[in-house]
Amino acid sequence: MLITTERVLTLSNYYRSSGKKIVFTNGCFDVLHAGHVRYLNEAAKLGDSLFIGLNDDASVRKLKGNGRPINSQDDRVEVLSALRAIDFIVLFSEDTPLNLIDLIKPDVLVKGGDYNADDIVGADIVRKNGGEVVVIPLLEGRSTSSLIDKMSKAK
Repeated sequence: MLITTERVLTLSNYYRSSGKKIVFTNGCFDVLHAGHVRYLNEAAKLGDSLFIGLNDDASVRKLKGNGRPINSQDDRVEVLSALRAIDFIVLFSEDTPLNLIDLIKPDVLVKGGDYNADDIVGADIVRKNGGEVVVIPLLEGRSTSSLIDKMSKAK
C-alpha cells in the first residue's frame, strides 16, 4: 500500500509502540524479477512489517541514467503492492533513503548481497537505535540490468 511520508511516521510510531518489529529496505524495483521477489520475501521474514522506500521516477533517472525507469513509479507501486511480503511503500526523491530511515527508525535495515553492511546508507542510524543491518544474498544471475540487456538483444 502506498503511503505518504507523513503517514509513514504515524505508522512506524504505531508499530513500534505496539512492540512490532519494523523492517525497511529500498530500491528502484524497476523491472521486477525473481531475485527481487525472493529478496523481499526474505526481508519480510525478519520482522512484523516491511516498509519499502521506492525511488520516484526522477531519482531513478538520476541514478540509472536516461531511458530509466522502464516502468513508471505508478506501475512499480502497483506491482509491488501485489506482493504479500510488502506492507507499506513510500516514494522518495532524494539520492538516498537516509531521511526515510531517520524518520522510520527501523529495527532491521535490509539490502541485497551486492552491499557491505557497514557501507549501507542509514546503517549507523539503525545501529544507534539498537537495530540490526542485514545483507541478503543475491539470487545468482538475476539483475535488472542484465534483464534489460537481454531484452534489448532479443529485438
